[in-house]
Amino acid sequence: MSCGEPHETDCGEVLDHLYEFLDSEMPDVDRDKFRHHFEECSPCLEKYGLEEAVKKLVKRCCGHDDVPADLRAKVMGRLDLIRSGQPAPDHDITSTAQEN
Repeated sequence: MSCGEPHETDCGEVLDHLYEFLDSEMPDVDRDKFRHHFEECSPCLEKYGLEEAVKKLVKRCCGHDDVPADLRAKVMGRLDLIRSGQPAPDHDITSTAQEN
């Protein structure tokens, strides 16, 4: 997605890392770039608002269950693979956690 306007930080980059921004899992300098992008790009700001609302809803409805650390590590590892363009494993990463 792109709004068609030139920005210092590309819309695609912002949307690819939106959850890192929402979860405060990026350096402050990158967070500042994203904030600036949202100030000048209404489509990305709208997407941010939607994802933030969904995240809050999920937290309110399902936020009482703790995620096992090993499952979180597996999911984050798989996300890193996908972001780097490497093929993700075919097996279900949650199967080990569900068996425990």
